[in-house]
Amino acid sequence: MTKQVIIPAGYERKYEVMQFAPAIRVGDTVWASGQAGIRADGSIPDGVEEQMHLAYKSLKVVLEAAGASLADVVELVSYHVLMPNDTKEAFAVKKDYFPGDYPAWTAVGVSALAMPGLLFEVKATAVVGAGKAA
Repeated sequence: MTKQVIIPAGYERKYEVMQFAPAIRVGDTVWASGQAGIRADGSIPDGVEEQMHLAYKSLKVVLEAAGASLADVVELVSYHVLMPNDTKEAFAVKKDYFPGDYPAWTAVGVSALAMPGLLFEVKATAVVGAGKAA
């Protein structure tokens, strides 16, 4: 098995400037790097709920570029600057993307993320095909 670097269209600059792959795939396993709530124009919304939606949408794009889907996610790790105050939003937004058959999830409170203004980041591990019905 060989390591495949996954760089979805539009993520090339992130790979070059920030020096990390949006995801790595080896065999049927995909490790998606942390995705944050950043708009396409590079701006960061003030609200944590919008940041969460943007982060999960970005995670979906990265996983799909690797041949996986949100249904294939076996583990989520989320990082929260506002924890525990954003717990209500975290559960509600996560349920929009993972409505059932939940992955393992670890939520971590942190004092800061990589860019000023970021309040939420999520990374995932997926196994391609794991979420498909038998």
